[in-house]
Amino acid sequence: MSIREPEKKSFFKKLVSGLTKTRDKLVTGLESTFMAYSVIDDDFYDELEEIMIMSDLGVRTSEEVIEDLKEKVREKYIGTPDRCENLLIDILKEKMAVPEDAYDFEDQQSVVFIIGVNGVGKTTSTGKLAAAYRNRGKKVLIAACDTFRAAAAEQLSEWAARAQVPMIQQDAGSDPSAVLFDAVNAAKSRNADMLFVDTAGRLHNKKNLMAELKKMSRVIDNTLPDALRENLLVLDATTGQNAVEQAREFKDVCELTGIILTKMDGTAKGGIAIAIQNELKIPVKFIGVGEQLDDLEKFDPEDFVDALFNRE
Repeated sequence: MSIREPEKKSFFKKLVSGLTKTRDKLVTGLESTFMAYSVIDDDFYDELEEIMIMSDLGVRTSEEVIEDLKEKVREKYIGTPDRCENLLIDILKEKMAVPEDAYDFEDQQSVVFIIGVNGVGKTTSTGKLAAAYRNRGKKVLIAACDTFRAAAAEQLSEWAARAQVPMIQQDAGSDPSAVLFDAVNAAKSRNADMLFVDTAGRLHNKKNLMAELKKMSRVIDNTLPDALRENLLVLDATTGQNAVEQAREFKDVCELTGIILTKMDGTAKGGIAIAIQNELKIPVKFIGVGEQLDDLEKFDPEDFVDALFNRE
């Protein structure tokens, strides 16, 4: 999914605007500390660490960032706190680096499972991703496999219509694997490039959820074995550290290949993006900063941190 330069600049502006609350909480505090201290000492580092913890980077990630900062300060013989900001920015970018193969699924036939609890933006993310790839020339299908939640298929149908992407569905209460079977066969017959699968948002019973996902995986294995598989977990950034716990829970149930982080524009807890990637080693692949069809884009750590610190 190559992003044309005007699109990238447009989304960067949205990102700068969307991260305002996080910037006010995290970056303002960090920059004040850089200016308030005249020497680099333990109090200075403690102040930075406390600000990061309070901004939802979490204890573990904050401690690691501070240790990395101390090491770079020693290596580069940095003498004053005001020269630490650029070092910190580089460290945050390194912590959020996306693997080179993160988007391999774009270049071959793929089945992309969209996973997550209800209310995080799972269905809307499915529609937005389908639209994004259709607009980039991919032949896309959507499978409405959340057959448990009332009106889930109806909501997804609205997004599919907006995205101008065909959707495969059955009646409410149908077996999700049966819906997926129909969708996979439709993808085969229509020679679709990508099949996006909206799944049920349940985690209260891990055993049932695991069994359901395994059953759906077997459908793929038996009917479209050469397709590349993606399991993208949708997390609501406004939930802060709870999002990390959700990711841990789902990681226990299935093999996650990436994170979609939504509602970044409505929270001061944007630091969670750094914590998730650093602590769970699951790359953030997409980020959402609004309700419009084009408000979900590929995650770029350089752009994210530059937008966070409001640097062009």
